Amino acid sequence: MTGTAAAGTDARAPRGPLALVLLAAAFLSGFLLFLALGIWQLQRMAWKHDLIARVEARIHAAPAPAPDAAAWAASSPRDHEYRRVTVRGTWLPVPDVRVMAVTEAGSGFWLLRPLRRADGSVVLVNLGLVPESWTAPPAGGRAEVTGLLRLSEPGGGFLRRNDPAGGRWYSRDVEAIASALGLEDVAPWFLDADRESAARVTGGAPWPRGGLTVVRFRDNHLGYALTWFALALLVAGGAWRFALEERRIRRRHSVRREDSDAADRAAPPRR
Repeated sequence: MTGTAAAGTDARAPRGPLALVLLAAAFLSGFLLFLALGIWQLQRMAWKHDLIARVEARIHAAPAPAPDAAAWAASSPRDHEYRRVTVRGTWLPVPDVRVMAVTEAGSGFWLLRPLRRADGSVVLVNLGLVPESWTAPPAGGRAEVTGLLRLSEPGGGFLRRNDPAGGRWYSRDVEAIASALGLEDVAPWFLDADRESAARVTGGAPWPRGGLTVVRFRDNHLGYALTWFALALLVAGGAWRFALEERRIRRRHSVRREDSDAADRAAPPRR
């Protein structure tokens, strides 16, 4: 079987210049593509490690005043994400919003309440996890809340869209929640209250349970980079094997032509 395949390969004529150019272009394109993807993943890994370091520094830093509208507009939202900040204001007498949540402490709902600051702007505060059967006491009075600044989560959860009309929320979509509550001048972010702030707001009640923010980033870039580099090596190896095979075929084809020419010269002339 192997001998038959080899004989068939040897019998094949060498490829023409156009075919060789096209095949070389295909090998080169594949190699460069996989190599570029591997390098890109290494760059992403460096960016991700820098992001993780910056977020770790933010969540363990002393709390700072929350940004106002001017400070927010003058910078990128990512510059504020996961910063420890403190907001002060008065709870607004509007219904709480419950957002479906699955946490390390179990399933339930995030309890969101709007807090109006001294400048008139409103911040949505996530006081933490509450069970479905828990009834929240009415909000009121002044409060000071410390926690992590989080960016809005527009749209909804995985495969489930928010339903403002039905009061069903699967993500903390600040703009949609503010619209459903009829609020204006709402900050485009929300605050995840820490455990101490949530307990202080509720007078030490077991619910809501704050401080459940999960700060975790997927960091699979090295594995992806190695995969792309391995594919680049496979393409390079395939190109090398093809080049050797084509060279061998050309040599044998040349030898056969020389033998055929020699045989023609040695043959007696026809009468």
